This record gives sequence, structure tokens and C-alpha cells, in this order.
Amino acid sequence: MLVLAVGLSLAVGTRPVPLAEVVHALTRPDPSSIAEAAVRSRIPTTIAGLLVGAALGMGGALMQGMARNPLADPGLLGVNSGASLFVVLGMAFFGLSAPLQFVWLALAGAAIAMLLGYGAATASPSGATPITLALAGASVTAIASSIISGILIVNTTTLNSFRYWQLGSLTAASPAALVQLSGFLAVGAVIALVAMPWLNALALGDDAARSLGVRVGMTRALSTLATVLLCGTAAALVGPIAFVGLAVPHAVRVLAGTDYRWIVPLSALGGAAFLLVCDVVGRLLTRPSTLEVGIVTAVAGAPVFIALLRWRRTVGV
Repeated sequence: MLVLAVGLSLAVGTRPVPLAEVVHALTRPDPSSIAEAAVRSRIPTTIAGLLVGAALGMGGALMQGMARNPLADPGLLGVNSGASLFVVLGMAFFGLSAPLQFVWLALAGAAIAMLLGYGAATASPSGATPITLALAGASVTAIASSIISGILIVNTTTLNSFRYWQLGSLTAASPAALVQLSGFLAVGAVIALVAMPWLNALALGDDAARSLGVRVGMTRALSTLATVLLCGTAAALVGPIAFVGLAVPHAVRVLAGTDYRWIVPLSALGGAAFLLVCDVVGRLLTRPSTLEVGIVTAVAGAPVFIALLRWRRTVGV
């Protein structure tokens, strides 16, 4: 699926290119060919889809394992809203406009929002349960969204910039930004791979995990750090994109079961394929212009997720 999605991403656009010419453009490029030039111009967008989709898929799987909540995604503890708030602050007060400028703000906002949400859940009488984590995340999201709305109402210049960024577009990631920010994604992916075996024990409950020798606090800290790096950097590159981190891990469980040693890496592959396919659909729907991929994932992700839930209920998975 991922190979097919990459081929479609390189072939489909304002100027359609046969898959045979796509392969020729990548293996034996002809500088004089207009079709091959179109293929090469789509390479940065395709790479952005691969990196961001993989990051969001892994981040969603980690969130669901850490929170023991199948409805968790990078927005559960306000990760996306925290990143968006700090990006808005950078736009409004410092005039920032490029992904390389957004990344530190997005990471800081995602980290602070996640710490606030997790801290509020931990401070509750019942501790950091799936319910308290969801409620705390909803509260953080509501606060951040209110502040964002207040800033945008009085600052129309920031509103115009933020409105485009918030839609989520793979074309917003420049080749320079991809090169410089891929290191953050690589570090987040390595941390995620380190933490994923312990999530299986965490799914049994904190007490059971401790009895098996798992350091619960360390596991959650590593998962949190990986999620912040993956989702914060993805947001800085292309803007906040919904449903990838929620729907993809559920689809992966159909193949991988409940073992997070399979769920996390397969969610990376599935997230990349899903995001690229959504981007291709956006190109086809509004040709010769492009519909932002964040809109397509929001529209397509909801029915796909509902269908997965109904199917899993039918078969008793």
C-alpha cells in the first residue's frame, strides 16, 4: 500500500504522468522531459507526506498505549492545540511565518500542553486514568482554543496566516525544512521504538506493569517525549492534521492484534500511506488546484474510523 501510495503521489497532479515514466524519472532521469520534471517537482511533497504521516501514526499509537484509551490521538492531551497556540503567538508577536521558525514554538507548545494535561490528570483523586486523561486533555484544548480565538479576533493579519497553516498542507513543507527537521522526527521515532515493548505491560494496568518489572513512570515519560517530538514537528512542518493518529492505529490492529511491538511500526507505514492517498484525492477533487490534505483527512477519516469500529464490533475483535 505504501509503495502504491508513493507512486500515485508522484504520478497524479495537474499534469498526470504514467507510472512507467515515474520509474524512469527516478532511475534514469531525462532533464529535457516535461513529464519527468513534473515528477521531480512532487518529490518534496511526497517526502513530506511520508514523514508527517509516519510521525502522526506512531504518535497516535503511542498515545493510545500510554493512556490505555483506544480513542486517544495526538490531540488527547492538547498536543495539537498547544502547538497551534504557540505558533499563533509567534505569528502575532514575532512575525514568524516559516516551518523552521515554527518548530521550536510547536514543540514547546505541545510539551507544555501535554505536561499540563497529564499533570492535571495525575493530580485527580483517581490518578491518571483513561477518563481523567481525556477530561484533562479536553480542558487544555478548550483553554488553548479560547486564547487562539481571542488573538485572531483582534489581529486579522495573523488570522490570514494561521487560517492557511491550520488547514494542513503538504506543500507548506519546503525541502530545506524537511532536511533540517527530519532529525527531530528521527529522534522521536527511535524513542518510540524503545518504549513500545513496555506498552504491552502498561495495557494491563499500572500495578500489573510494575509487578512485571516495568518502570511505568519512565515508560510514560519516554512515550510523552516521543509524541511531542513526532507530532510537534509534524505540526510545524505542515500544520495540524486530524484523524491520522486516531484512525490508523485502529486499522493496524486488524492486522497486528494488540501487540505494540507491531502496532507502532505498522502505524508509521499505515499513517504515511493514508496521508499520501488523502493528498492524491485532494489533487483529483479540485484539479488543477489542490485541496489541502488536512481537509481531506478530516472528511475521509471520520467515516473510515466509524466503519472500523463497526467492523471490529461485528467480529468481536
